[in-house]
Amino acid sequence: MEQPAWDDPELKAGTMVRGALWLLQVVGEGNTFTKNQLRDAFPGVSQVDRRIRDLRDYGWVVYSSVEDASLLAEDQRFVRAGAAVWDPKERRKAKQGTVSSRDRQATLARDGYMCTLCGIAGGEEYPDDAVMTAVLAVSRRTVLGADGHATNALVTECKRCKAGRDDEPANVTDAIAAAKRLGDSDRRRLTRWVERGRRGSTELDRAWTAYLRVPPEQRSEVADRLKEID
Repeated sequence: MEQPAWDDPELKAGTMVRGALWLLQVVGEGNTFTKNQLRDAFPGVSQVDRRIRDLRDYGWVVYSSVEDASLLAEDQRFVRAGAAVWDPKERRKAKQGTVSSRDRQATLARDGYMCTLCGIAGGEEYPDDAVMTAVLAVSRRTVLGADGHATNALVTECKRCKAGRDDEPANVTDAIAAAKRLGDSDRRRLTRWVERGRRGSTELDRAWTAYLRVPPEQRSEVADRLKEID
């Protein structure tokens, strides 16, 4: 199906479809846009922000300041286009394998807004690369059980870890073998993490992660309040 113009008055499509076409034809992949620009493009449309977020269910990648700390609160970045949602067949096909917005948020919260591979928090600078900050994504990974049965699981990964890992399925047998190689104290600590369902983090870790989720222009308020507490 040929890509229609986003502002074609003859186009019989909802705001999500028109929003996808607007991102492609006006914003362009890799570029940023503001909430005001979005509202100006779709005047009188309520919850237009939500319609853009709905595109994530079809493989579209749009970052806010939560995923990319370099963005201001009113900014978003159009990272990558997904399925051709203006084509009903492509839209139905894509919906089957993508991560829904609800599952994505639940996975991020479950993993403490930290990469499950390297432990970095979203928006945090990498220790070996102060120029680069971590951007989190939720991926669907295949897990191979000890009995050879494969299942799918959602995990939080930073962009760098996701790019660096291979496509081999995670293996339960390998995880057990790695645990056996640990010393007694480390294995007990690992057991506590497993029982919690997440990697152990201190109150300081959780406070730092919460701070990073605050929009950059409001972080000075947190700093000022901390000085008052001290």
